[in-house]
Amino acid sequence: MKQKNILLMVLLMSGLSYGCVDLDYNEDVIRDEEWIYNSPFNGVKNMVYDIYGQTFSEFKSNYNGAIRASATDEADFANSISDVHKYYNGGWSAANPFPNTWIIAYRALSEIHYYLEHIDKIDLEEYRYDSNYSNMLLQFELFPYELRFLRAYFYFELVKTYGDVPLITTTLTNEEANDVERTPVQAIFKFIVDECDAIATFLPYTYLTEPWQETGRATRPAALALKARALLYAASPLFNTGNDKELWKQSAAASKELIDKAAGWGIRLSAYNQLWGHDAFNNPEIIWGFGQWESNTFETANYPIGVEGGNSGNCPTQSLVDAYEYMNNGQTFGERYPGTEINVTRENPYEGLDPRFAFTIVKNGDLWPDNSIQQLEIQSYLTGFNGAPKYGATTTGYYLRKYVDGNCVTTYNNPTTRRHTWIYMRLAEVYLNYAEAMYNYYGDADTKGEFGLSANEAVNVLRNRPDIMMPEFSGTAGFEERYMRERMVELAFEDHRFWDVRRWQKGNEFFAGITVAGLQLNNGNILLTREVSARQWNDKYYLYPIPQSELQKNGKLKQNPGWN
Repeated sequence: MKQKNILLMVLLMSGLSYGCVDLDYNEDVIRDEEWIYNSPFNGVKNMVYDIYGQTFSEFKSNYNGAIRASATDEADFANSISDVHKYYNGGWSAANPFPNTWIIAYRALSEIHYYLEHIDKIDLEEYRYDSNYSNMLLQFELFPYELRFLRAYFYFELVKTYGDVPLITTTLTNEEANDVERTPVQAIFKFIVDECDAIATFLPYTYLTEPWQETGRATRPAALALKARALLYAASPLFNTGNDKELWKQSAAASKELIDKAAGWGIRLSAYNQLWGHDAFNNPEIIWGFGQWESNTFETANYPIGVEGGNSGNCPTQSLVDAYEYMNNGQTFGERYPGTEINVTRENPYEGLDPRFAFTIVKNGDLWPDNSIQQLEIQSYLTGFNGAPKYGATTTGYYLRKYVDGNCVTTYNNPTTRRHTWIYMRLAEVYLNYAEAMYNYYGDADTKGEFGLSANEAVNVLRNRPDIMMPEFSGTAGFEERYMRERMVELAFEDHRFWDVRRWQKGNEFFAGITVAGLQLNNGNILLTREVSARQWNDKYYLYPIPQSELQKNGKLKQNPGWN
């Protein structure tokens, strides 16, 4: 127990914040075994929370305030110096990889393996007279299953990012680690699925009935949701090169299992605009979310130019706006106004759009932010109070509302802060995953099959929510296009579009350029015209490059196609 092995840890500064895993961590902290064993309960507990703290969230992205949505057709980041632009301007390479997914994930996996191999050596006997002793034992019984869930999670993040990756399940010496080879992608997916199956029944479906009622930790629904998502990716064209239909069936089955059990576990669809905000960590739709301490960092990054403290940030594109449908007939904005000039003063083209539009996007003329101190009528047109040529103004004609808490005050004097929760998995995604798998397995959107729910019916569950009420999907003709649009709208800015387009292998179709709105004042009228902004797309972007530093250390690793 007194070994002097030094462990480089990522310390969660304050354990779990407001019931969710805090995202702020400090990589300079080290812990040794003596420190751990001198305080075994708190030591090991904090080590487990360290691993939670290394999970990936767009709230802690390394893109100078940008989120990955701005590397897709969902948004453009107004600050030209952000690293997010490298995804499409040629500044991305094996020698200059970002973010550090490979390094962070394998560091976390190394720590997980170390804990799994040593956690049974921890003796809690000294706590036997502590009033919380029985609760400590219960929590220690869960830690190994939580760690295995996190291991499956980190392997999913690796496989969707790099494809084939080394599959390691034990601690390795440096020499051993630098001699591993890449494991085929389907074997990695199988490992993730098998792990989720093995641990699910040992995890609680909620921690509200567990000691200390901490949320944000691995649950049985989270394990099933991760399994279902992994199977969806495994069945997708990028990874399912032989178009094995059985993979789609397995994906549908996994999603349907969670859909059938969700209500019994208290998981249900919520109002769309309640998915984010101060109390979102309690939202019954969120299966797994990452919480942050109170802050206004995201608001500072995304409030419009002209709002004190605002920096424009991630600006929704006209490409995204064009995907929203009208409530009366299901026609999209882009279909109703195809490439024509729109006088938005004489007519309101946004009237009657899918309610998710107003919950997600701030348009010209909206009152924003919500707080009474800063609220104003947004003028995003050229020469407007919140538009160009002001430095840093929106490049698309729109500003971001989703995930931005309008109650935050970002003034220099008396600013306020709010809690934030990054959604990693929620029930709506599971319905969409199921619909995609069913359609691809049966080739028909109305077939209920052995699971008793058709692809169209699964999508319509979301469209029939009381706060949405959009026309129902029916028929098979055009389903794929409609489904992709629905997924883009429903999951906008939740870090799905970046990966969905890649697994569908449709990068050149969606990411080779974006459409933005040009808004100009003309004789008292505001005119909207579409402008196409070209972006670079190369099929090598379907997978990230393996960092060159890793290839230099391990000659058995082979670079992903096109990145040499």
